[in-house]
Amino acid sequence: MIDYIIIGLIIIVIILLIILITKKNNNNDIIEKLGKFETDITKSIGDFKFDFSKVLTSDFDSLNERIERKLTLINDMVNERLDKNFEKSNKTFNSVLERLSKIDEAQKKIDDLGNDIVSLQGVLTDKKTRGTFGEVSLEYILNNAFGSSSNGIYKTQYKFENGYVVDAILFAPAPLGTISIDSKFPLENYQKMTDKTKTKEERNMYEKLFIQDVKKHINDIKTKYIVPGVTTEEAIMFLPAEAIFAEINAYHPELITYAYNNKVWITGPTTLISTLYTISMIIKNIERDKYAKIIHEELNKLSVEFSRYKERWEKLSKNIKAVNNSVDELTTTTEKITKKFDSINRVEIKKIEVKDD
Repeated sequence: MIDYIIIGLIIIVIILLIILITKKNNNNDIIEKLGKFETDITKSIGDFKFDFSKVLTSDFDSLNERIERKLTLINDMVNERLDKNFEKSNKTFNSVLERLSKIDEAQKKIDDLGNDIVSLQGVLTDKKTRGTFGEVSLEYILNNAFGSSSNGIYKTQYKFENGYVVDAILFAPAPLGTISIDSKFPLENYQKMTDKTKTKEERNMYEKLFIQDVKKHINDIKTKYIVPGVTTEEAIMFLPAEAIFAEINAYHPELITYAYNNKVWITGPTTLISTLYTISMIIKNIERDKYAKIIHEELNKLSVEFSRYKERWEKLSKNIKAVNNSVDELTTTTEKITKKFDSINRVEIKKIEVKDD
């Protein structure tokens, strides 16, 4: 549009110039020239319009082509980024699904564990089952400390001549001796004593019952499993629950004193393991000392034999020396005899000439 305005202004200027230049000519010439000029201008404008339209169309096509290329490039880039983002989103989604599946598995395991705990609590409510649990725990600890019971260091469910059966007995060498170990599990009154839903008076009552239970177990171990002439004067009471052992040590020192006076040592899983490993080291040291004594005795015997060997060797050495002297003397005599024989062999017998009378 601007180009058309400029062209129009140029035409007007040219017309004015022509009018000024040709003002002296007649009107016919002016009109004729103006008509001719108008025709030329119109033709030029038409040619210009054609060329301009052609150029404008070409430029528009070129611009359109560039725009299409740009749009295609942008579309490709957008698609590529969308594909990459989709791939990342897909991976993230798959990872989330995988983690959700793991969470589901973990939740199932937690539910199973909860069921196991509930069933364990149900099992431990039965006294006989609690006793079995304590016996199995005790045997497991003994097996870890000393190995299989076939090695003769300990036995489980050992029956004494008095008819009582102890959960385990440890055959340690002197001065330790034979030690009885029995598992006790005073759980019922302990649970009620520590139940916060109960009143303080109720918990105090159950605490007294718990103390009575522990003392009864101590008395049973003393009277049944400390056998004069068979076991040592001490025995071990094993509490399978670490919480009960901690409760006694932290809040009931009178039970520790009572057990000490009755020569019963109260242990939990941790302390029993430490105690048994200590006993194991003592047994090993005793065995080593026993073998060291045997070695010392054998060395003393060897020393005696070596002294005899020394005496006999000295005698033999003297005899060998005397024989050597005799051999030397015999060699000297032999040499002398040999020299005599050699001298005789070298003697020339002179011929004795007989004179005729």
